[in-house]
Amino acid sequence: MLSSIVLLSLGVLLITIDGPHEKHLEELVKYFQFGLWWVTLGIASSIGLGSGLHTFVLYLGPHIAFFTLKAMQCGRVDLKSAPYDTIQLKQGPSWLGKNCSDFGPPLFPSLHGLRVPLSSILPQVQLEAVLWGLGTAIGELPPYFISRAASLSGNKVAMEELDDPSDEGTGFIATRLNPIKRWLLSHSQQLNFFTILVLASVPNPLFDLAGIMCGQFGIPFWKFFLATVIGKAIIKTHLQTVFIISVCNNQLLNWIENELIWVFSLIPGFAAVLPNLIAKIDAAKEKYLTASPSSNIKVNTWDFSFASIWNSMVWLMLMNFFVKIVNATAQGYLKKQQEMEVALLSKKS
Repeated sequence: MLSSIVLLSLGVLLITIDGPHEKHLEELVKYFQFGLWWVTLGIASSIGLGSGLHTFVLYLGPHIAFFTLKAMQCGRVDLKSAPYDTIQLKQGPSWLGKNCSDFGPPLFPSLHGLRVPLSSILPQVQLEAVLWGLGTAIGELPPYFISRAASLSGNKVAMEELDDPSDEGTGFIATRLNPIKRWLLSHSQQLNFFTILVLASVPNPLFDLAGIMCGQFGIPFWKFFLATVIGKAIIKTHLQTVFIISVCNNQLLNWIENELIWVFSLIPGFAAVLPNLIAKIDAAKEKYLTASPSSNIKVNTWDFSFASIWNSMVWLMLMNFFVKIVNATAQGYLKKQQEMEVALLSKKS
């Protein structure tokens, strides 16, 4: 408590006093806002907010795609003014509205539609992707803690409800998820670090169930959380990021194109037409990459009014989620105290 008071007083003092430290303090605040923004989006994506919200599709995925397309058109990756130069609550990235001439000549030569390699683009969007993945791991903690508290109190209603056949849906998706759910329930006693890591490393809509089972069967917190962080923030996030970059910088499309060319070359009569067709495709790619960015991506007309409204809704739903968590914790504590009082009165009587 004393350390927190000292740090808070020091922060207030640094903010109120003018001096050369203001620039560094402002930079630190921007980094904090950047980290908080992406971690919060990760939490929102993981908990779903009751509406199936997936912030990778809404925020992180488009951000990676826009950066990759911009890097491909400009032939360089040093587009950001700082690591925190990304889309945030009330602002967009500064590099999105600039022309390629503002960054200088291309640093990567164009070769058959491939200009900037994946290994150069990935470090530029890696930090926000890992922060988002860390947020998704944190968002998996409430089901674990709720189930663990129920287990410690001797309540197994949560597991009984999960295993109730009458609660299974009959829709197209539900009929395919139910067998996986039953398999997880039947192998719940075999949960370990590696199993949790595998479940967290792939797109898995039933990971909440895994968190509930880990809490119910007493899996240690650090084993569950560490496996979830490694799976979601490192493995799964990088798989998603690499896939989007590969699509947007033509590497995946180029591989598909080469495979199709190999298949067509085996068809009699196509071998003579293929060289001319390949030359036309390469010319179209080169024309796209050397075109003006404004003719391909309408960055100057990006209207953030809808984004601001949506971001405000996200923050309101997050606040509502945390309030409900606090209320549930307080009610559980009050119930425990009342049970202790009742037990004490019964003992006295």
